[in-house]
Amino acid sequence: MVISDIMTDPAIVLSADTSVMEAAAVMRENNIGSVPVVDSNGSICGIVTDRDIVIRSIAEGLNTKKTKVLDIMSQNVSSVPPDAEINDAFDIMSRDKVRRIPIVEHGKVLGVVSLGDIALCRDYQIECANALCEISK
Repeated sequence: MVISDIMTDPAIVLSADTSVMEAAAVMRENNIGSVPVVDSNGSICGIVTDRDIVIRSIAEGLNTKKTKVLDIMSQNVSSVPPDAEINDAFDIMSRDKVRRIPIVEHGKVLGVVSLGDIALCRDYQIECANALCEISK
């Protein structure tokens, strides 16, 4: 099974100049904990998580209306192409200790897969439990 079979699409993305407050509102409205960030060409340049907002913005006392996601996002984002096997995505998530991974083709975000999405696939439930243990260490 390939990752595009289970990805959430279309992906919700934010531009790098979106304010942290706007990013938080997008997460709340869509009940999601992370959003890929794209540059002016629409290519992925990072990902911002609810944790980034708390740790790198609020806890630092930054103004969430003026601070841009570019300033707090994680760069060097791991991603997989849509034709990647689920196991490949799973291995990257475990290795990089992330719970969500963007599905990217030619620099463009097509969708996102979470550990929960993989866990819903009956064949991967045990592996997901093991990965969650690794991610949480």
